[in-house]
Amino acid sequence: MHIATNTSSGKINISSEKITAEIAKEFTNILVNGDIVFLIGEMGVGKTTFVRYLINEFQKKNNLDLTEVTSPTFNILNEYKIEHINIKHYDLYRLKEFNEINNLGILEDTENSLILIEWPTLLFDNLNNFIKLSFSYSKDYLNRELSYENLIKNVS
Repeated sequence: MHIATNTSSGKINISSEKITAEIAKEFTNILVNGDIVFLIGEMGVGKTTFVRYLINEFQKKNNLDLTEVTSPTFNILNEYKIEHINIKHYDLYRLKEFNEINNLGILEDTENSLILIEWPTLLFDNLNNFIKLSFSYSKDYLNRELSYENLIKNVS
């Protein structure tokens, strides 16, 4: 499965975890330190599952043991150092005001980390250089879809 990298947006059916894992694997060929990724979607739609497969795939590529990847809902940030890439996985669900984000330093030193942010609503008006991944259910809740925007990369 290949992600179109010559266009800025697209949609992918991620109804099975196998497909979600394959898509996450493809994203490991694209995402690098300095990228900021907004993960948008309802609770339970697959954002953290995608992040788990993404982080575990980076670990596999670097011959590292796979670690447990959980949602940082209560601690707000989980960090993973994987050889050359530093992944910061934020969950901003519990934050209500932008000044809470400022206190966390999310937007400081962004070029040295791959930043994954679930529930990024408070950042929409304060950041314009990000990749947007939107996770959604079908009307019958049996299928899921991943839509992406601002994904233009030169991949060799």
